[in-house]
Amino acid sequence: MEIFKQIAPLRSFLGELKKSGKTIGLVPTMGALHQGHISLIEASKSQNSVTVASIYINPTQFNNPRDLQKYPKTPEKDVEMLRKVGCDVVFCPDDEEMYEDAPLLKLDFGSLDKVMEGKFRPGHFSGVALVVSKLFNIVEPDSAYFGQKDWQQYAVIRRLVTELKFSFKLYSVPILREPDGLAMSSRNLRLTGSQRTNAIVFYQAIAMAKESLKKGKSLETVKKAVSDKVNETPEMRLEYFELADSKNLNILDGVDKTASPILCIAGYAGEVRLIDNMFLD
Repeated sequence: MEIFKQIAPLRSFLGELKKSGKTIGLVPTMGALHQGHISLIEASKSQNSVTVASIYINPTQFNNPRDLQKYPKTPEKDVEMLRKVGCDVVFCPDDEEMYEDAPLLKLDFGSLDKVMEGKFRPGHFSGVALVVSKLFNIVEPDSAYFGQKDWQQYAVIRRLVTELKFSFKLYSVPILREPDGLAMSSRNLRLTGSQRTNAIVFYQAIAMAKESLKKGKSLETVKKAVSDKVNETPEMRLEYFELADSKNLNILDGVDKTASPILCIAGYAGEVRLIDNMFLD
């Protein structure tokens, strides 16, 4: 496994591989890897000659400096996990390599980045799109892989790829869950024992909501039930629960059979922010 910290030698290395006909898969990560990330590596390995994983905690997507400071960092463990799964290349730049100067570029995605995560984390998706654009430009992959757990992020990146005419294929890989249902997340490392136990309420709430909506209950009734379930659980607090069209993230006021609905939830376990989602069908 090759490890690069600088852009120029990585580009040179990948350029030689491409000349020999190798296809490149890219898996962007912020480290603190878990089996969900490994599933992305495995998806890339199954479809490409070479898999590149990036490990970079991107400061421009954090609207809360404290959240950036506390984001879990496990670089040695991450590299070992990638080595074991057979990742071919790791790119782990520092801030100076990715941002020579304070960035001026802002990206706007219309309604896509104004609802849900965008509403509560203003500027987040501009930062995500900026760093992902850099990685796409540096690696020039044939395919790129993202997790379904961050569905709104995937929708934004999908739009970015379309708007900027990137020529590679974009894939969303299904959520991996812990045995009790909690969506795997790097942020789970920050949970205390009791918070970890209680955090499954987010999964339980959207599973309950899905079942209720499919039985014909009103969205208003379901939203109340979700709010009560989460907020009545110790140390848990609901930030939002929405039913949205997974294609354009338009917020729905009821089950729309012409849409492709997705249930999205976000909230706090103590001070740790967690998200999850589930397709209605």
